[in-house]
Amino acid sequence: MQVKPVETPSIEQEELRGISRTVAEIEWLLLILVLVYQVFAVPAAEDQAAISAGLFFYAAFVLSFRYANFYKTESRWKITIETFVMMLFITWALWFTGKLASPLVNAYLLVIITSALALGKLTTMLEMGLIAICFVLLVERSDDGMLLSLANVGGLAVQLAPMILVGYVATMFSADLRFGLNQAQLLAETDNLTGLYNMRGFAIMVDRVFGQAVRHQRTASMLMIDSDNLKAVNDVHGHEAGNRLLKMVAKCIEGELRHTDVLARYGGDEFVALLPETAADRALEVAQRILKAVATAPLEFEGNRIETSVSIGLASYPEDGRSMDAVQARADRAMYLAKEQGRNRVVKFTL
Repeated sequence: MQVKPVETPSIEQEELRGISRTVAEIEWLLLILVLVYQVFAVPAAEDQAAISAGLFFYAAFVLSFRYANFYKTESRWKITIETFVMMLFITWALWFTGKLASPLVNAYLLVIITSALALGKLTTMLEMGLIAICFVLLVERSDDGMLLSLANVGGLAVQLAPMILVGYVATMFSADLRFGLNQAQLLAETDNLTGLYNMRGFAIMVDRVFGQAVRHQRTASMLMIDSDNLKAVNDVHGHEAGNRLLKMVAKCIEGELRHTDVLARYGGDEFVALLPETAADRALEVAQRILKAVATAPLEFEGNRIETSVSIGLASYPEDGRSMDAVQARADRAMYLAKEQGRNRVVKFTL
């Protein structure tokens, strides 16, 4: 029976889900804000009817678009549509509550902040432009009809300036925050010594890559690679030499892999590589190249020439296992067999 991997949400999807929850709270906050105004400000009957209609249709949009499962996964396009509809609702509410003299005019800040935090600089600039157009439409016309008079333009600029400043600051803050989170994530998923994935990062990548192989019934191979003499190098030349040896071995392995392959430091002197779309015979060729690359790249350390080699175990999906854990365990068993047989060799798992 085929074992289906558990779908693991991507990091971007997790981020979008968090942003989406915040957008939902902002949408309900906006609805409550307009409703409170309607209850306590008591606008004229015709305006009250228009505001009630706006509240009804906006609430219906939020309920259907967000909670009727129109989208199974979150996306930035979905959030963009929500911010545009939010802007439209705010403009409608302002039209019937005093236009630019309305106490609700600062509700546009909700759109700007949402866009700045979730959608980036370009989308925020576009929405700022649309808000500026809405401001022009909401200007009370004087009797002479001079919409672009100096007084009107100056008044618009004064009202828009704080929103532009908020948008700029929120966008810069979002960019800095995202950069910091990306750096923290990189450190959490990367081995400090070799720069390769650590096992946490490897597990995240492999769940995705191996899952695709299972879903589409494609081959994949795994290599377990062990440095043969790291302990001896540490004992004779010190840990600095051992660290340099590990870096060199990692570089040799990485040089023989494709950009689609996933390589990680398994721990200590071991490495693990997943080769998607690679059958056992092809993976065997890659492993042989790794053997040669390591053997022909001795480490020069403090005037000493330190030679090394690796032992490699190979197992493939689906012939050697129907799950990632099974394939990895059998590649690991084959690697230990390679060491027992004299090291500096590749052993393919066999039953």
